[in-house]
Amino acid sequence: MIRPEKVWLAVEPVDMRLGIDGLSLRIQQALGRSPCDRTTYAFDSRNGNRIKLLIWDGTGVWLCVRRLHQGRFTWPQNDDATCTLSLTEWRWLTTGVDWRRLQAQLSAQWQV
Repeated sequence: MIRPEKVWLAVEPVDMRLGIDGLSLRIQQALGRSPCDRTTYAFDSRNGNRIKLLIWDGTGVWLCVRRLHQGRFTWPQNDDATCTLSLTEWRWLTTGVDWRRLQAQLSAQWQV
């Protein structure tokens, strides 16, 4: 079973036809990182309903795909090339739930 220790989300969507070599090249060129550093790299599709994972486990590379039948994955929208997630945030993201809600600040001004 694959259990990512550290997950990096590539913010910019990718063509889902890319395979291991294409995504590895993207990690090296766009992110300036090594695809073989035991980090899990996640890539989002343009329409937001698919993600691909690239994971090096020490002996080989895993390429995994997850597709939502309804809805979209909540993906970061910022100027950074990558975003890192905690294991709890990762679990929420892969189930299709907005993982950013874990970081939501309670409003001290809220009233009924």
